[in-house]
Amino acid sequence: MKITKNIKKNFPLLQNTGVIFLDNASTTQKPQQVIDAITNYYLCQNANVHRGIYALSEAATKAFEETRDAVKNFINAKSSKEIIFTSGTTQSINLVAYTFGEQEIKKDDEIIISAIEHHSNLVPWQQLAKRKGAKLKIIPIKEDLTLDINAYKKLLNKKTKLVAISAMSNALGTIVNIKEITQLAHKAGAKVLVDAAQSIAHIKTDVQKLDVDFLAFSGHKMLGPTGTGILYGKQELLEKMPPFHFGGDMISSVSLTSTTFAELPSKFEAGTPDIANIIALKEAIKYIEKIGFEEIQKHDKTIKEYAIKMLKKYPRIKLLIPPKSEHGPVISFTIKGAHPHDIASILNEYNVAIRAGHHCAQPLMNSLCLGATARISFYIYNTTQDIDTLEKALKQVLKIF
Repeated sequence: MKITKNIKKNFPLLQNTGVIFLDNASTTQKPQQVIDAITNYYLCQNANVHRGIYALSEAATKAFEETRDAVKNFINAKSSKEIIFTSGTTQSINLVAYTFGEQEIKKDDEIIISAIEHHSNLVPWQQLAKRKGAKLKIIPIKEDLTLDINAYKKLLNKKTKLVAISAMSNALGTIVNIKEITQLAHKAGAKVLVDAAQSIAHIKTDVQKLDVDFLAFSGHKMLGPTGTGILYGKQELLEKMPPFHFGGDMISSVSLTSTTFAELPSKFEAGTPDIANIIALKEAIKYIEKIGFEEIQKHDKTIKEYAIKMLKKYPRIKLLIPPKSEHGPVISFTIKGAHPHDIASILNEYNVAIRAGHHCAQPLMNSLCLGATARISFYIYNTTQDIDTLEKALKQVLKIF
C-alpha cells in the first residue's frame, strides 16, 4: 500500500481535530481499524480469556492468541511461547530486571547500557546494580551523536553479563547497529536486551537474524492501543527465569503450601490482561504490514529531509542530529533565546503538537549541556504540508524571541 496524503482520512483524531501531530516518538495515532477492534470486543466478545468453557470466552481467547501469533510473525520469533504480553516497554524491561537480573547478576558483575537510553532502560539496571553490588557501565556518544563502538568494545569483558540498549534514541533519533552490538556482546559471554520502542514501527525487526536475547516494545508507538507491550525472550532463557507477578492464569496447580507455575507464556502473564487492546494490537500490525517497511522508511526519509532543509534556513535554530545513515525520523532542536517549552506553547497555537523537555533522557541532556530540547518526530500520516505549517509557527517563535 502506497502512503499518500489521503492516509490521514483513516485516522479519526487527525480528522476530528485537524492537529498537525509531530510527537510520534511519544505515541502514534490510531487508525479506524484499531478503534473498531476495541469497540467490537466490547460489543461482541467481552469475556475473560483462557478460563471460560463457553463460546464467548473461547472467541475472545482465539482473538487474543491470534495477536500473539501476529507478533511472533511480525518480529520473526521461533515460537509464540517467546511472546509475553505486558503493559508496555517499561514493564517488559522491568520484568527482565526482576527475573533474569535477580537470578543472573551477582556482586561485581557488569551491566552495559548507553548514553542515549530512555530512563526506562536506565533506571531498572541502575537499581539492579545497586541491589546486587554490580557495576553499571556506559557506552559514550561521539561528537556526531552516534555511539562510540570502540569504547563499547573496551567496556566488554568476562564480567559483562548483560548489554541493555535502545535500537533508536527517542531524543536524538540515533539508530544503533544492534547486530554488531549483539555479536560483540555474545563473544564476551553477555546477553543482550534491546529497547525497540522507537524502532519497531520504522525498521523491520527480525529477532532471529539479530540474535538478540530479549526485545521490548510498546503497542502504542506502532499505531496500537496504550497499555499493550511485548517482551520477546529466547525460549530457553524464559524457561529458566522465575515468574515476576503471581496470581491467576500463571499457575498450574496450587495448594495452601505450594504452587507450580504454568508453562510459557502464561508463566509471566498473571491476572486478567488488557484483552480488548491486545486484540486490537493485531490490527495495528496488519496495518503496518500492509504498507510495508520499505514504504515506511521511504516516507520517513522524505519528511525528515524536507524538515531538516526547512530548519536549516534559520541560523538561530540549532539541530541535534546524527549523520543521515544513522538517523531515524526524530529531530531535536533548540532556538537561541527561546525555551523549548515556549516553542511548544506557541506551536500549539497553530495546532502543531511537538514535544519539549528532556524526553526522559536526563543523563543524555546533561552530557550535551542542555536542560531540554524541542523535538519533532514523524510517522506515516505526516506530510510536507505539515512541515510547511510548522515553519509558519516557527517564524512566529523567531519573531517573538
